[in-house]
Amino acid sequence: MTCVRCSSTPTSSLTYAYERREAWLVDCGNSLEPGTRYPLCTNHANRVTAPVGWVLHDRRSQPTLFASETA
Repeated sequence: MTCVRCSSTPTSSLTYAYERREAWLVDCGNSLEPGTRYPLCTNHANRVTAPVGWVLHDRRSQPTLFASETA
């Protein structure tokens, strides 16, 4: 499986609910159903915008900027 925009490995997937005018960007899983979710590489996922009047929910896990120290 590759990003729908390029040939890179996908890290996220994009899915839509047209009737609700909502889109979700989530971490890529192994259960991508053709036509319902669109695999995207990190570069393209970071550039996704929702159409005017839509809401984009970015549900991807975010990398931790600072690691906590354990004693």
